[in-house]
Amino acid sequence: MEKFVEYAPIIVVVLVFFIQQKIFVTPEQLEKKHREIMDEIDEKFVSVISFRDLKDQFSEVKEKIDKMYDLLIDLK
Repeated sequence: MEKFVEYAPIIVVVLVFFIQQKIFVTPEQLEKKHREIMDEIDEKFVSVISFRDLKDQFSEVKEKIDKMYDLLIDLK
């Protein structure tokens, strides 16, 4: 216990430094940052399902264009 009392001022200073510099975060702060990151991701990126649907639509459009091209070539 005497060692603890001897080093108490240093421990207090270190803890205050950690708190001021926000070295440690609370679960609430972590959850808030997680929500912010998820919102930003939703704004900037598309979901995998949407991407696959769009990819399928492009494939269908490509097939239709190829058919039209083939028809035009056959007409000449």
